[in-house]
Amino acid sequence: MSRIGTRRQTRRPADRSAGRSDGRAPVREPAPRVGREQRVLDILQAARAEFCAKGYEQALVSEIAAQVGVVEGTVYKYFATKRELLLKVLEHWYEEMFGDYARDLAGVEGSRQRLQLLIWRHLRTVRDYPQLCQLMFFEFRADRAYRGSELYAMNRRYTRFLTDVIEEGIAAGEFRDDLEPALLRDLVYGGIEHHAARYLGGEGELDIDRIARSIADVLCDGIVRRRTSETLRMEAQRLIALAEQIDKKSS
Repeated sequence: MSRIGTRRQTRRPADRSAGRSDGRAPVREPAPRVGREQRVLDILQAARAEFCAKGYEQALVSEIAAQVGVVEGTVYKYFATKRELLLKVLEHWYEEMFGDYARDLAGVEGSRQRLQLLIWRHLRTVRDYPQLCQLMFFEFRADRAYRGSELYAMNRRYTRFLTDVIEEGIAAGEFRDDLEPALLRDLVYGGIEHHAARYLGGEGELDIDRIARSIADVLCDGIVRRRTSETLRMEAQRLIALAEQIDKKSS
């Protein structure tokens, strides 16, 4: 996937001044009347393409408006500032991911498998949406207002998928009961962000299958329940009892 990405193809108003001899400026085709919800969605889609193509600083609200077919003031009617518009773009992106994650997890059993799926999904997000990740990691998250924002709460909800899986694994006896789920969460997401930094900078590729498998292996081999002498003794007794039952049935 290109590091720059492709901008959404949009239909622009036709230049009605073509062939005129009076030299007057082109006449803007009036935007079709749509409901508020659809208008907001159109603006968010155009803004997402503009921010991804140019970054936050170079993105122009006037260009976003032109892609939608409205005047710049119409954008500010729905979003007070360009910063607020970026925030809403990122929030809309998170909402898309929540549904995907919940649906995918529902079809996977086993804490280790569910953990690897979440790691893989996050890596795929970084690979497929590098521009949005850059805006999130380096532009908005560094903002002082981030911690009190709705986006911060959404990011906590996003990472909660992983801590939930770890806590479920502990409850099921698959993982050790002395673990700190929040620390493991930070190791996973912080490690992925650090490892993917070169990719986000436009260098190299991201082998998400290999990386997800490697992270899950390293993580799970360190958090599986330790077999103490007592657990080994109990396992041996269970196997002996099972063997005696088999002998009785065969005799």
